[in-house]
Amino acid sequence: MILAGGQSRRLGCDKRRLRLWGASGPTLLERTVTLAATLCPEVMVVLNDPEAWSGLPAAIIADRYPGGGALGGIASALELLRTPYALVLACDMPLLAPSLLAAMLALPRTYDILVPATAQPGASRNPFGVEPLHAIYARSCLGPMQRALSAGERQITCFFPQVRVSYLDAAIVRRHDPDGHSFLSINTPSQLATVERLLVLLHGVSAFYPHPTPPPLGISLPTTFVRPSAMVR
Repeated sequence: MILAGGQSRRLGCDKRRLRLWGASGPTLLERTVTLAATLCPEVMVVLNDPEAWSGLPAAIIADRYPGGGALGGIASALELLRTPYALVLACDMPLLAPSLLAAMLALPRTYDILVPATAQPGASRNPFGVEPLHAIYARSCLGPMQRALSAGERQITCFFPQVRVSYLDAAIVRRHDPDGHSFLSINTPSQLATVERLLVLLHGVSAFYPHPTPPPLGISLPTTFVRPSAMVR
């Protein structure tokens, strides 16, 4: 399950259409779908503009909870889920580690949610200090999510106390992603600049921006990374 309903207001362009792997490469959303398809038998993408993505090789799900944020997006897909669990990813995480996701999927399903802790203390945007958009959710989470949405809640972790949450062993994260790059997401021009520089350093690729005014790139690569919250299965 990939959440792709954000409006990219802080970035100033549709981040789903960024071609970070070159002009002839995939868009950010297309690449995330391709990665998810190597791990999951079915890929669902939750969008608030499904008509604009009719050619995407995935099951397109319209967001049934406008204004519900990521919480509403996950609930929208869980309502149609045909398996007991779903890997949930944000579409704006270009440095996902497939081996880390595979390791998460291989663990025993003795939880309602399996979620890693935020790699850098203080970087999380939720009270649990976790990465809820790089996690696995059971279909049984749907009821608590729907009740939270009906009560006007929007914080994605608001229902966690009502379900069984398992926190991914930090050693597993370090083994597969020692620098925590998986949790980097793109919400601002400075975060986009950081990701572009990492792609150049790690993979030797240069970004191509499909909008007329590229975000500023004159930002030095930090020695430590702030990892905002970032989501499939």
